[in-house]
Amino acid sequence: MNKKYVTGMAAIILGASMMLAACGGNNESNANGKQEGAGAVKTESDSGVVNVFTARHYDIDFAMFDEFEKATGITVNEIKGTAEELVERMKREGENTEADLFITVDGGILNYAKENGVLQPIDSDAILANVPESLRDTDNQWVGLATRARVIVYDKELVKPEQLSTYEDLAGEQWKGKVLVRSSSNLYNQSLVASMIDLNGEAETEKWAQGLVGNFARDPEGGDRDQAKGIAAGVGEVAIMNTYYIGQMLNSKEAEEVKVAESVGVFFPNQETTGTHLNISGIGLAAHAKNKDNALKLVEYMTSKEGQEMLTNGSFEFPVNKDAELPALLKEWGEFKTQTIDFAKLGENNKAATALMTKVGWK
Repeated sequence: MNKKYVTGMAAIILGASMMLAACGGNNESNANGKQEGAGAVKTESDSGVVNVFTARHYDIDFAMFDEFEKATGITVNEIKGTAEELVERMKREGENTEADLFITVDGGILNYAKENGVLQPIDSDAILANVPESLRDTDNQWVGLATRARVIVYDKELVKPEQLSTYEDLAGEQWKGKVLVRSSSNLYNQSLVASMIDLNGEAETEKWAQGLVGNFARDPEGGDRDQAKGIAAGVGEVAIMNTYYIGQMLNSKEAEEVKVAESVGVFFPNQETTGTHLNISGIGLAAHAKNKDNALKLVEYMTSKEGQEMLTNGSFEFPVNKDAELPALLKEWGEFKTQTIDFAKLGENNKAATALMTKVGWK
């Protein structure tokens, strides 16, 4: 596997390695290394492995797994797929599953895994101390790894921050033909709408979504980065995006991406009302984990101060561990008020959200 390490983090990696050495480096390293896709992985006969079913595909995750391996001698096997595919595989395999851990993005999907019976409670005091109660499952069947805010990104030349206020305001006449956002099939948008249903009710949310669609500068297309590029190209003036994309673009090796990111500003909406929508990346312990001790060691590392600093410096997501130092960019954005809904609601309201978006013509 080709892994790209994040630069400028030598001190963080050193600290993480020192912490990991205390996690139990007595296990012998496995010579076969990582696996990808649905190939065979090592199971209960091997004490020095942990099998991770992951729907996250970020370079920084790979780098963290490598640091964990080097410091503990525990080999991390990655089995990749969509979250739904991995959950269904874990259900189908039952007690014979190879999965020790399940990683994905979105609180609704994490709750979906819990409801399908493929997770079990995480019984580690260290992990629960690392992750606040608000960022983990009520039964501790999953804990947060990082959070991501879905914000309003704006053209610095055409829009002043004081013109912005709430998600709801984007449905107003002043934004006619100026709003950019990706499609209704995108889970991030579905969860944003699901959160608004929880906070404002279906009727008000439908009215808002109808107004928002009427203000689209173009039919939804591309990913979050493409919305920022649309602003830079003069297609629209404001966009709904996750913050970490701006962080990644500002630190991109592609000069054009940096230029685009420098031309836009980040605004955290609903600070005087319900707060900015927050979603989560999380990790759960598989119900039939055969390498439970190793799995808990990996989660302990990933949620530790050192692990969280490595993660946030690589992904520009927000850390879940309050002791983790923020990258300079995240510090510049400052503190902000967040929505306080249960992340499970994102999944519970997903069907209503997608039906609503279809109804109002959100393509």
